[in-house]
Amino acid sequence: MKVLSYQVPQSSLKQTVILENDEFENTFIKKPLKSYPKTLIIIPAYNEEKNIGAVLEMIQQKVPGIPILVINDGSSDTTESVARSHGANVISLPYNSGYGVALQTGFIFAARKNFAIVIQMDSDGQHDPKSVKNLIEEVQKDGVDVVIGSRFLESGSYKSSFARRAGIFIFAKIASIICGQKVTDPTSGFQALKGRAIHFAASDHYPPDYPDADFIILMHRHGLKVKEIPVTMHASPDKESMHHGHKTIYYIFKMFLSIFVTVLRNVSKR
Repeated sequence: MKVLSYQVPQSSLKQTVILENDEFENTFIKKPLKSYPKTLIIIPAYNEEKNIGAVLEMIQQKVPGIPILVINDGSSDTTESVARSHGANVISLPYNSGYGVALQTGFIFAARKNFAIVIQMDSDGQHDPKSVKNLIEEVQKDGVDVVIGSRFLESGSYKSSFARRAGIFIFAKIASIICGQKVTDPTSGFQALKGRAIHFAASDHYPPDYPDADFIILMHRHGLKVKEIPVTMHASPDKESMHHGHKTIYYIFKMFLSIFVTVLRNVSKR
């Protein structure tokens, strides 16, 4: 058993996470659909025992052969054991640290293991794995560092509340103006990153709470090329977003504040 100890940049909090195998292995028995560059799928999960098994099964069916890393964000249920029983590798955080920290844990691991491409997905079944191939193919093109899967570029079946769509619209407009390009889905957690974008996400720049419009703007300001493509998304089986209830107000406040700070930062494009 290997113990990975690292410093979480945003909180300077010492955390210890456990990975069962010293060498990260793809435990799937199905042959890959094609020969991709060294690719990793990372999935942050918090109390997702009801959904994570089905999500992993669907990924294995649609894109077999790509290793999956589940970051168990201090779940109090059986998320970790369910993920392991479905063939995923798991890093378990000692307690619930938040979506951004869980995601960055995956990026830190991917950077240390020299993965060329990272696909990030949610654990609740909203992201349809059939779109993973399109994300991988698009991010391999020249002049692209990050590909964001948008649910709004094509007409589809995705439904959300008026308040949520209004919030997405507002932050999409802000990101579009600052980045000088059209952004339609700044809250999408269905993305592909490659090369220096992976290392950038593993650095101190990564937002600890919700890496959405603020991180898109930050990547743009650091010279990373971001592109959107249409993907298929479904409503959460539990019909509850991470931004539901009182968290919506907190999210809006923190996002405006984070964007404001991001715009004020002095950055140098590489």
